[in-house]
Amino acid sequence: MERLQKFSPFYVMDLVREAQRFDDTVHFEVGQPDLPPSPGVRRALAEAVEEGRFAYTESRGLSKLRERISDHYRHEYGVEVDPERILVTPGTSNAFLVAYLLSLEAGDRVGLADPGYPCYPNFAAMVDATPHYFPVDRESGYRIDPAALVGSGIRALHISSPSNPTGTLYDSASLAALAEACRSEGIRLISDELYHGLVYETQAPTALAFDDEAIVINGFSKYFCMPGLRIGWMVVPESLIRPAEIIAQNLYISAPTLSQYAALEAFDYDYLAQVRDTFRRRRDALYDALDPLLPVDARPQGAFYLWCDISRYSDDAMAFSRELLEAIHVAVTPGIDFGFHGTATKIRFAYTRQIGHMLEGVERLREYLTRR
Repeated sequence: MERLQKFSPFYVMDLVREAQRFDDTVHFEVGQPDLPPSPGVRRALAEAVEEGRFAYTESRGLSKLRERISDHYRHEYGVEVDPERILVTPGTSNAFLVAYLLSLEAGDRVGLADPGYPCYPNFAAMVDATPHYFPVDRESGYRIDPAALVGSGIRALHISSPSNPTGTLYDSASLAALAEACRSEGIRLISDELYHGLVYETQAPTALAFDDEAIVINGFSKYFCMPGLRIGWMVVPESLIRPAEIIAQNLYISAPTLSQYAALEAFDYDYLAQVRDTFRRRRDALYDALDPLLPVDARPQGAFYLWCDISRYSDDAMAFSRELLEAIHVAVTPGIDFGFHGTATKIRFAYTRQIGHMLEGVERLREYLTRR
């Protein structure tokens, strides 16, 4: 089928499988936290199992959970969000598809940063839309210039902040300017805010502070350390509540019920502060060890990734990544997983393991590249 030919593989998941061949692999490839969720989450999950909460919920999700998410926006951003505008989703991936179905018709173009999260173009293919790439790099702070939207002809703009793979952030000024440009051009802003909370020297602003018509997507996989529970949420404009609900009813019926009850206890801010501090220490340790060896193109403000330059060793990120896995059992993600612009000489490291594990990997790299 023509549509299937537009899909690209998610190379990092292929590498996760290949890395399992070695018992001593040092893992930098996969972007999922190794920390457990808060004790309250685990208790709530066990209680939900014991109480037999296996039925569907309504498609928008448990009302109590939507109210908790609304409270979270008030607590973290000082932004009021009506719980009616919130849909609980099976992870953020389903939310992306709902957002595209709400915002795009066949043949429309969606604006994406290049490099950027590799699954966005595949979601565009699912709705017969076309990606329109905006090249970003170190000089632009890995942010899309609002001026580039003028006359671009895109119907929607999908950003992530902090971003995967660079960990760079749209601050309040840059996000406000981008939101204003979207309004002026009649572009729907879709903001992926999954790594909010994992921001280390400042706070990430939400697009809802600047554009009430934006679609904002977040979830419990990263900051809340619940990746396998497959639970996320999205905030939609009031006019799109019913259309979003209809899509949800047909696409996934409802998010996993057990996960929703667990998520009710996820907003333990004391525990979450410990999670953030742990990843900040990991970032600092890996950055200090790795940057002299493979220069980090942008010091990450958030998320848990380092975007490293391998140009002194290779101009083929895929071949270099496979070489490191085979030769020294160090698993990294090739830059080409994230787009086209400057990605052939980049690899991504995820700092989602303990510091000792990561420093072992850096030492293997140092020894190997010295004799290579």
